[in-house]
Amino acid sequence: MSIQENLNHIKETLPEHVTLVAVSKTKPVSDLQEAYDAGQRIFGENKIQEMAEKHELLPKDIEWHMIGHVQRNKVKYMAPFVSLIHGVENKKLLNEINKQAAKHERVINCLLQIKIADEDSKFGMTEAEALQILQSDTFSELKHINIVGVMGMATFTENESQIKTEFSQLKTIFNSLKEHHVNPTQFKTLSMGMSGDYPLAIACGSTMVRIGSSIFGVRNY
Repeated sequence: MSIQENLNHIKETLPEHVTLVAVSKTKPVSDLQEAYDAGQRIFGENKIQEMAEKHELLPKDIEWHMIGHVQRNKVKYMAPFVSLIHGVENKKLLNEINKQAAKHERVINCLLQIKIADEDSKFGMTEAEALQILQSDTFSELKHINIVGVMGMATFTENESQIKTEFSQLKTIFNSLKEHHVNPTQFKTLSMGMSGDYPLAIACGSTMVRIGSSIFGVRNY
């Protein structure tokens, strides 16, 4: 099936309230252009430099999402254009995003990455750490970032009940943090679910899914 057919098939299965992020990491610009021509406008990358290069070459109405682990020293390369940063896992990173966004007179939307998986390889913070950020005095001084929700990755396992438990846990944390947010109406993005588990994520309350291989085919690492 073509990229366009894959996209159309996935979009038919998504409820209206769920946003599709096409995960285009490692894929050539021609593949992204094909998805763009099929109507896709939101793309997710996990390397800042690769995303910046693609941003230069592709139409400017694309929303770029940084979905990978973020190194603080590279934030400056995406600050001029990134739409949403999924993987914010500590206060220092938030401060750096705020600083770089200010240089471009922008407000950058961010998601707090919560660790829900059993695996050590997954990044993220605890619910308590996220709450501490939202309630800190210094957080209210960060005028160039906007925390709009949370992101999480389930354990890479065939055990569906474990994945469901982790997704449900993230939904509970999302609800709890929303209550403590200065502006709860802004806190509306729950980014969870990828190619292998997105229907389950949606059933557990996801509002944003990150899908790569089901659109572009198996990735070349």
